[in-house]
Amino acid sequence: MGDIKLIIAGVDGSDASRAALHWAYDEATHHGASLTVVMTWHPPTLPQSPPFGALTEKDYESQPRLEALGVLDKLVAELEKRTPEVDVRTAIEEGSPAKVLIERSRGADLMVVGSRGHGGFAGMLLGSVSQHLVAHAECPVVVVR
Repeated sequence: MGDIKLIIAGVDGSDASRAALHWAYDEATHHGASLTVVMTWHPPTLPQSPPFGALTEKDYESQPRLEALGVLDKLVAELEKRTPEVDVRTAIEEGSPAKVLIERSRGADLMVVGSRGHGGFAGMLLGSVSQHLVAHAECPVVVVR
């Protein structure tokens, strides 16, 4: 693997994504790389679908985005400051996690994700997003368990 200047960490708030973020942060420190932490969101299929209850028309698109921002901010706030300091940036995008992260892999030197997030079946060792990234990302991918 050549010079690592940009690491992308995909997070969703799960324990596996938290572990992936901390691993990516350590790796960014080691390489003197910048780290972009990415979280995706999408509006609920129906205004009454869980976990949002009955959303008003005004909150239909903003509430899921605000909740995702809150999770993202919390995860990044957990990172301990390092010397030299790591340039940590955050990004939130509407859309499918796999599609968003594959698109972002085009400009990254390394992509880091957890082995599985909130969705799917608890017994699966590898989730659908990490499977898609391993197969389709345009940079090396690290899957953290």
